[in-house]
Amino acid sequence: MSDREAASGPARQGRSEAWKTALTTLQDVTPPFIPDGATGMTVVIEWPPGNPGTPPHRHSGPCFGYVLEGAVRFELEGEPERVIEAGGTFWEPGGDVIHYQDGNALQDVRTKFLVTMLMEPGKPRLTLVDEEELRQRAHLRAPRPSD
Repeated sequence: MSDREAASGPARQGRSEAWKTALTTLQDVTPPFIPDGATGMTVVIEWPPGNPGTPPHRHSGPCFGYVLEGAVRFELEGEPERVIEAGGTFWEPGGDVIHYQDGNALQDVRTKFLVTMLMEPGKPRLTLVDEEELRQRAHLRAPRPSD
């Protein structure tokens, strides 16, 4: 095949129409705020079987997640605990809201999820919440499955 023939291959014969149906919207939310000058970061988190995940914490801005493998036990302040399986999405508003759980809901396989965070400049990715604040805000936590 000559260079001229290669240059006139399928890409040159017409544009693909696949872009019209390639996109699938998984979640569409309006966060309550985005910090001024926010920076974005996308991370992948992997928990071994049964791992409880990050201790209670908060983020300086909103976070958007997608479960790639396994299942995440997810709980935000004021919302009941739920399990999000592979292919499911979640989001959290950031700011003052406590994120109680993001652990592996499964005892026999790893869980892997992707999170995109919008963070306030100069602030850490997450801030752990101490026991005293958890006690002070206990009334804001939804009833637990074992309550």
